[in-house]
Amino acid sequence: MTGDSGVSAAAAPARLELVGVSKIYPGVKALDSVDFDLRGGEVHVLLGENGAGKSTMIKMMAGVHHPDTGEIRVDGNVVRLRGPGDAEDLGISTIHQEMALVPQMTVAENIFLGRPPRRFGLVDPRAMRRKAVELLERTGLDLDVDATVGDLGVAHRQMVEIAKALSIDTRFLIMDEPTAVLSRTEVGALFTIVRELTARGVGVVFISHLLGEVAEIGDRVTVLRDGAKVGEVPADTDTDELVRLMVGRSVEQQYPPRTNPIGDVVLEVRGLGRDGVYEDVSFTARAGEVVGIGGLVGAGRTDVVRAVFGADGYDRGEVLVAGQPIRRGDIVAAHVAGLALVPEDRGGQGLVLGASVEENLGLATLGERTRGGLVDLADQRERAQESVRRMGIRVHSLDQLAVTLSGGNQQKIVIGKWLMTRPRVLILDEPTRGIDVGARAEIYELINELTAEGTTVVVVSSDLSELLGLSDRVFVMADGRIRGELDRAQATQESVMALAVTEG
Repeated sequence: MTGDSGVSAAAAPARLELVGVSKIYPGVKALDSVDFDLRGGEVHVLLGENGAGKSTMIKMMAGVHHPDTGEIRVDGNVVRLRGPGDAEDLGISTIHQEMALVPQMTVAENIFLGRPPRRFGLVDPRAMRRKAVELLERTGLDLDVDATVGDLGVAHRQMVEIAKALSIDTRFLIMDEPTAVLSRTEVGALFTIVRELTARGVGVVFISHLLGEVAEIGDRVTVLRDGAKVGEVPADTDTDELVRLMVGRSVEQQYPPRTNPIGDVVLEVRGLGRDGVYEDVSFTARAGEVVGIGGLVGAGRTDVVRAVFGADGYDRGEVLVAGQPIRRGDIVAAHVAGLALVPEDRGGQGLVLGASVEENLGLATLGERTRGGLVDLADQRERAQESVRRMGIRVHSLDQLAVTLSGGNQQKIVIGKWLMTRPRVLILDEPTRGIDVGARAEIYELINELTAEGTTVVVVSSDLSELLGLSDRVFVMADGRIRGELDRAQATQESVMALAVTEG
């Protein structure tokens, strides 16, 4: 281990290979004779739609899954990874998209989870804290090591995962959607860390659905489609060609135009304030309109939309739907009024991961189908089947557990669950985080269908292109306040960012 990075470079260039690997689950071939290699000192980007096989592949490299055919090699030697511990012993670290942190523990405790520094056989908290501080300082991650992880936002929890992965003797680092919840500034800091690691000989597998990042951080790109490798190209390959490889067709227009008329005000937020979090937040949204809420991570966007939906309380102001005030902190009242929220954290707040697809889709409408304490299961199944069809959710059956689905299909379930309530106002918080270009296009088309039916849509997004492409108007937040309102003609990346960094 080097003295200043927490990672080491092999004397000879490191090499991690998958040779002809296949993986078959009941009813589906997740991977079909795939070859892949990672060299020390490079960033090898892995692209593909949700369900293409990316997660299965990286779980093989992490020791979570075993190939049914083919082999894994490290530095030319065939290895059998019986579990994640074997992978770590070989210097393979993985940052999974769904974070594996203990909310009740501190940042330092999570970084060294399962392998804390010891003194005389006992955990040494002082040494653990000191090592955590040193690691964060070296990697440029701005975190309080004594903070409880459960109190952190999604972006900061992602940073804890990065620090946790870098705390072992890393030769190969696998990063699954590491930038999905980070601001542009945080992404820049992460890329600096990645470049420092590759300069020391570490090989990085980088998965991202943001194609603009590929050329910025990558050296090579491997594309998977339907479990097969369909191409390996340089990272500076044209984006249109990457999209064609991923989906088997070109995506001519990412944000389809809307021509529906915009009606009267449906949602009105007046002077909303919560001490120390946000203040004097006011905005409106009309029938058939898409209203975007932009700003940097930590600006208060998620706090506001959760308050509007009744998931959190607030100290001042009011929320009205069709002119009628909604009782604060009351999700049931918000639901009855026609509000629906697809949360930023789909796994933790939007789904019951251990429940089936059918059960998850029926959660928001369970009361409608319950008579005398009994649920109309036939009606629930019929509605679930219709939602799967409408949302294009890829499942083997309605009984499949949500935890076994790709991130994109999980997100479609969360959206589908709320669409079954026929909402007047649909709030989407980071609706396409971790979703591939094909699924994004489907969700954008769905938004068009909803607005054409008169539904009001509010979108919170850290993806500026998405925010501008979808919204009729954009409200920009900074430091818990709305700093400006921009209509479609005024809203540009420059104008949004200028407001997003406004102080005072």
